[in-house]
Amino acid sequence: MNFAMQLIVSVFGTVLTYGLYVVFRLLYSQYTSTFRIVPGPPPSSWWTGNFNEILATENTIFYKKWTDEYGPTIRFRLFFNISRLYTADTKALNHILLHDSVYHKPAIMRWSLGRISGPGLFYVQDHKHKIQRKIMNPAFSPGQLREFTQTFLAKASELRDIWASQINEGETQVDALSWLSKTTLDIIGLSGFNYDFHALSPDGDANELHHAFSTGFQVATRLNIWTIVQGVFSITRLIPSPGSAALRRARNTMRHIGEQLLHESKAYLKATGEKAETWRARDLLSLLVRSNMSTDLQDNQRMSDADVIAQVPTFLVAGHDTTSVGTTWALYALTQHKSVQNKLREELLSVPTENPTAEDLNSLPYLDAVVRETLRVHSPAPETARVAVKDDVLPLNIPFTDRSGVVHHEIRIKKGQHFLLAISGVNMSKKLWGEDAMEFRPERWLEPLPEAVSSIPGVWGHMMTFFGGSHGCIGYRFALLEMKALLFILVRAFQMDLAVPGEQIISRTAVVQRPHVRDEIEAGGQLPVLIKPCSRA
Repeated sequence: MNFAMQLIVSVFGTVLTYGLYVVFRLLYSQYTSTFRIVPGPPPSSWWTGNFNEILATENTIFYKKWTDEYGPTIRFRLFFNISRLYTADTKALNHILLHDSVYHKPAIMRWSLGRISGPGLFYVQDHKHKIQRKIMNPAFSPGQLREFTQTFLAKASELRDIWASQINEGETQVDALSWLSKTTLDIIGLSGFNYDFHALSPDGDANELHHAFSTGFQVATRLNIWTIVQGVFSITRLIPSPGSAALRRARNTMRHIGEQLLHESKAYLKATGEKAETWRARDLLSLLVRSNMSTDLQDNQRMSDADVIAQVPTFLVAGHDTTSVGTTWALYALTQHKSVQNKLREELLSVPTENPTAEDLNSLPYLDAVVRETLRVHSPAPETARVAVKDDVLPLNIPFTDRSGVVHHEIRIKKGQHFLLAISGVNMSKKLWGEDAMEFRPERWLEPLPEAVSSIPGVWGHMMTFFGGSHGCIGYRFALLEMKALLFILVRAFQMDLAVPGEQIISRTAVVQRPHVRDEIEAGGQLPVLIKPCSRA
């Protein structure tokens, strides 16, 4: 047998042995899983479990059907019938959020996020996460966010003027999602690191960083069988895949520009000093650099340059996509509830200025209620995942009864078991919010809330939209103020109607839930809206 044949046989044998080991490990973990006693839907297939049902319903089957049948904590199955746990139980969620050293982001989730962001706040865990979070917190304080209000309003006004210029014969159709995505990209560029993407400009796509981020984000969030395999089996990431070269070029561009931005921020800090009265740079990156260079920090408490640079794509992912999608869903809801749109416009037009302060925006009760209700009903992220890295015991607020009739108030957790943590499932729970939980009704926020929602462990608004615990969204105040500024400008200026029947709008999830037109799925995320000037009379 020649050398080439020996090599082929050796490689084939190694792959076969490893494959058999993986299959055996999966079967053994399934046989010994402590999730076996938890009630849940029967699998529709041994090969795919409940995956096809979940895919067909965009995960809404969890909180629209299964939790009603089986309770807030259920077992479901994925490929090869492997068990996973879904929970909307507030006691269980609180326990998981408080014990972040036990429950980590799964490897596939961290790998997917890390492909675009590097070792940023989304990616790191444990001690490194605490260091990054501590250094970044001052940049997201309420006082600092006031500095961004005029940027929010200026870019919202630029979008308003572009839309107004396109109106012919009284109205025009716009893709709200696309335009809001460009607007929020401009906003996070200026507010995040004093970088102007000019995304709202006709030649915005030619911007180097804009192109790199768009390309990298599309590749990194593309979901197919091969990316799932790469996420699960790290050795397969050595094999080039479609888009990997483009992603590498995009990351190199973002790193190069990030290094320039970091150099400029450091140079400015050294030239002006650390004292507040001399510090004039207010973008998030500059504030982060200032915090990281503070003499109050010990060397082992500082972020490396690579960690700081990684926050640039992190800011872009967090500050661009989620806010544009959230605001788009707000416009969708307003087109479907014209009385809400009219009532909101009446409140906004009562403000005697085109340039309100952050305090002005936050003092408008109905605007606040509309934003809250949008983020409750249309949470950008419907679920998130965790994996146990240690054995544990998960307490339950609502016990379950197994097939033998035994009532369980807790679940024994084994290292390596995976969880899907409900966000929309909590936000839309009838047991927590009442029978009208599935309805878009901003007035609920102007009334006393149900007592049950006080048990929800979210970081904001008795909701899970911005998650909770040490991994709760650090920029939620930024997102809320930005949404309010965008709605303030747009709703004052335009009357809005959906350009297609309401039942044509469905959601599809790729990192976040985007609206799609049912008959135009191949066109990607969009929200076609008819706008016409608002008569202030």
